[in-house]
Amino acid sequence: MGADHVRRLDRVISGARVAAVADPDAERAKAAAAGLAGVAVHTEPGAALDAPGVGAVLIASPGPAHEAALLAAFARNLPVLCEKPMVPDPAGALRVVAAEARLGRRLAQIGFMRRYDAEYLRLKALLDGGSLGRPLMLHCVHRNVSSPPGFTSAELINSSVSHEIDAARWLLGEELTAVTVRRPVSSGGAPAGLVDPQFVLFESERGVLVDVEVFVNCGFGYQVRCEAVCEAGSARVGEEHAMVVTRADGARREVARDYLVRFADAYDREVQDWVDATRAGRVTGPSAWDGYAASLVAEAGVRALESGGRVAVEPAPRPDLYAAVSR
Repeated sequence: MGADHVRRLDRVISGARVAAVADPDAERAKAAAAGLAGVAVHTEPGAALDAPGVGAVLIASPGPAHEAALLAAFARNLPVLCEKPMVPDPAGALRVVAAEARLGRRLAQIGFMRRYDAEYLRLKALLDGGSLGRPLMLHCVHRNVSSPPGFTSAELINSSVSHEIDAARWLLGEELTAVTVRRPVSSGGAPAGLVDPQFVLFESERGVLVDVEVFVNCGFGYQVRCEAVCEAGSARVGEEHAMVVTRADGARREVARDYLVRFADAYDREVQDWVDATRAGRVTGPSAWDGYAASLVAEAGVRALESGGRVAVEPAPRPDLYAAVSR
């Protein structure tokens, strides 16, 4: 992910350049910066933040490293685009929220890129317009070809489904208040001990139900879909972006293999908007509170997976710095 963002900033995004790269593995850092003139390469995040020419930071390290990097950026007054999860555990995420609130202004944007996907943006505009009436249900699908080594049953929720958590909050404009998780029979393609697939059910403040089928070892492709069922109609996204190839022996629909293919345009739009806002002295997009809310709901989901019961989501008081749900 970090290397892809280096490529994006260098070749796709206007108004920014890569000044420094940091990775604990020096060779990986050098490889990411290869061919870029004037880029400082470091193994410590703090050294990269202090490198000449650095005016903002994009964090794409593993989730457990995000809290320290965010707080270091805040201490240097640097705007941040931080990949999800902002901080995997809610306590750490709340510390980031509190630190930013003490500053009295936003510095962090969290990388929930589905808010920048063209199809999701159309769905959001349709729901906000009200022509379909009130949303009643969201049906979501999240499938991956295979899970990475060491992927856990909990990570299906706090890593994969975290995108659906944020998308549901954003699409509905309200918080999620409870989670239930059901376990279908696990796929034979899943590694031993991994509960995959899972069926996750969220409840919202106004009683909307959001269900998510998450299946991270489906074997055939990367698929993300969302259908909003409303009082006067429904709308579904996530099916028509693929190319269809027709030949004498029939038609074949292209299936993306991973998120970097499916959401390439969304990542480009997200980073360009962040750069434009940063240059204008503004911070837009998903906030640190959105990052905290996603971690909190995901943690409740993990407890629901382990207990088999319904788990309520109980957020801390929201600082005045943050709007109800970033729209």
